[in-house]
Amino acid sequence: MKLESLPKTKEQKKRKIVGRGPGSGMGKTSTRGEKGQKARSGASISPWFQGGQSPLYRRLPKRGFNNARFRTEYATINLSDLNKFFNDGDIVSPEILKERGIIKKELSGIKVLASGVLEKKLTVKAQRFSSAAVTKIEAAGGKTEVI
Repeated sequence: MKLESLPKTKEQKKRKIVGRGPGSGMGKTSTRGEKGQKARSGASISPWFQGGQSPLYRRLPKRGFNNARFRTEYATINLSDLNKFFNDGDIVSPEILKERGIIKKELSGIKVLASGVLEKKLTVKAQRFSSAAVTKIEAAGGKTEVI
């Protein structure tokens, strides 16, 4: 056995050089075969691509439960809005808010948030209050009533 007759390792093998003329044996199509999507430059087809037909994940129906249809959404109002649109001693209710155009839709109810400063003594009736809003309303001398 001679040293040059041993099989070549990965490090000893010559790199394949393509697209350098017909004499190299790897010219013209550069070992890409003839025409087609895979012969084009930049061709990389995702493994889930199904040849342009409607993919499986779109053919199958949606299943399972989604709670988005049944969630409760509240119309929100801030204390700064109450301070702007109401006078000292007024009663704030969802009907009055809708009547004055402060809120457009009542949705599942009204939630009062604590953004802004309240300087007036108001009685606020709503379905929900943030804890900070309750403390600010009571600090101003008002009342909160959960409907």
